[in-house]
Amino acid sequence: MDGGRDSDLESGLYSRRLRKKRSLTFLQKMKMLPSIAAKRYHKLPASFVVSVSLCVSALLFVSVFMYIQAFGTQFSSARANSQLFAEHNSSYTNLRSLVMVAGHAVYTSSKCGKPEDEDSWFLEPYQKHPGQASTFVEHIKLGVEVTSQFEDSLLLFSGGETRKNAGPKSEGQSYWNVAESKDWFGHNESVRWRTLTEEFARDSFENLLFSMCRFRELTGHYPVNITVVSYDFKQRRFTDFHRRALRFPESRFTFLGVPLTPESQEAAIKGEEKVLEMFQEDPYGCKGELWKKRIFRDPFVRSVPYPTGCSELRGLFSYCGPDYYMGSLPWIS
Repeated sequence: MDGGRDSDLESGLYSRRLRKKRSLTFLQKMKMLPSIAAKRYHKLPASFVVSVSLCVSALLFVSVFMYIQAFGTQFSSARANSQLFAEHNSSYTNLRSLVMVAGHAVYTSSKCGKPEDEDSWFLEPYQKHPGQASTFVEHIKLGVEVTSQFEDSLLLFSGGETRKNAGPKSEGQSYWNVAESKDWFGHNESVRWRTLTEEFARDSFENLLFSMCRFRELTGHYPVNITVVSYDFKQRRFTDFHRRALRFPESRFTFLGVPLTPESQEAAIKGEEKVLEMFQEDPYGCKGELWKKRIFRDPFVRSVPYPTGCSELRGLFSYCGPDYYMGSLPWIS
């Protein structure tokens, strides 16, 4: 009996067995597309095919034209703006040395007539000592005087909006305002135009690193020489810890210290020992207590703009480890 048929005993007829259609795989379906398309469209009029081709070509042309109009102008404008920026800041491009004054407090008085008064500043409990405000003014004055001695130097007052109760006011801008109120200690003409701010740093390491980035933004290159002005008890922190973490040449690095008030000196020195231990284990301050301190000193959640403006340091900014960063750095030949 034919295996392809079933016998119907009552009718004496054979019925053909129904075969199930095989389902095609996705890959087989994709392979069939060209042949299906050819069968379906090969009989289309030539004029229709030409018309569709012209329409597609025209659409592509219009799209490209609109893109150039929308973005090409922006690119040209960006190039023009870059040229204008370079010309506008040409006075900074000749500066080679950085003088950085690290901020320690925010000036909160509505007037700048009495910066030596403690009431004019927002002070933390450990800063509330007679004469503390005068030390801030000494920092500012020393930075201005050093800058006046070197015509190729740029002065940066560094410090972010670190105190919540002081409001969104930065340490860097506070110091600049005090210098302005003091008429730049007799160096207005020579120093004022060479003094700007860095307003994102949250600790001493960022004071140094961010100021180097800010210098790069303003001049187009990194500083050849660096002078840091801070409290004298922080000399080891800046010279032996931060400078080494950035691998900046010691021969081109200078630290100038301002003495503390006698009442605050003992406590400050003890606190500094603990800070140095933390930077010893975490030279970039990117974890643990040092990182928590940065978060605490950013009450207004400012977005740090760097390394934008100093793109050569992207590797350094993304690094976090107990050993020194050994990638490429522009100040190391």
